[in-house]
Amino acid sequence: MPNIGSIAAMFHFPQSTLETSRAVILAAGLGTRLKFYTEHKPKALMSIADEPAIVRVIRSLVAQGIHDIAINLHHHADLVQNTLGNGNHLNANLYYSYESSLLDSGGGVRTALDLLPQGEAVVVHNVDILSDIDVKALASHCPEGGSALALVHNPKHNQDGDFSLIQGRVSAKQNPSLTFSGVSVWDESVLRIYPSKQTFSLIKPIQQTMANVSCAGVLHQGFWFDIGRPHDLIQANRFYREVYL
Repeated sequence: MPNIGSIAAMFHFPQSTLETSRAVILAAGLGTRLKFYTEHKPKALMSIADEPAIVRVIRSLVAQGIHDIAINLHHHADLVQNTLGNGNHLNANLYYSYESSLLDSGGGVRTALDLLPQGEAVVVHNVDILSDIDVKALASHCPEGGSALALVHNPKHNQDGDFSLIQGRVSAKQNPSLTFSGVSVWDESVLRIYPSKQTFSLIKPIQQTMANVSCAGVLHQGFWFDIGRPHDLIQANRFYREVYL
């Protein structure tokens, strides 16, 4: 079994003083890679050891002191909202950002951000990522005016990777490369540069912070599942049943 909770990297950014108790969960995607699994319910409600994936993500965030959580929705939005309600039973305050047309990852985060209480930093978490990433540790490396990305070793479905990590700084892909985990922390001032309710990828502000040498990286070495594919969904279920039940 992997070394749960461990994070390793060399950091040359100063320790961050940004505070975070807020998150955006990206849950608006169509889940097309899961094929017939998402025909009648969204990826967010895929069962992981008898509990919806999004509930497991929320529980993980709440356990780390993240209680104000905005969720962007599109595909079967009503099912997600009816399942979660206001979040009180999960010790969370949930805010819903409905997208009649998909705004992509960046636009989804930026628009949902308007629903959250004011603050300095915000966690961004893909709904199809299940892990033991320590978001507070990640936030401690987020530069002012920048971002911090949790990276993982390249999985089989992304063997070429996305970025490289050089002395704690995320850079354009070189050899060796790493994969973006789908979990990040942002100084919200970076995101507020962009207009709300506009379509753009989160890659755009990532590239901006990389260009400004303000994109920190953490190599996560605990467990990590991207359940956006049937095989990985099955693996995650097996792991959670063995470890958590």
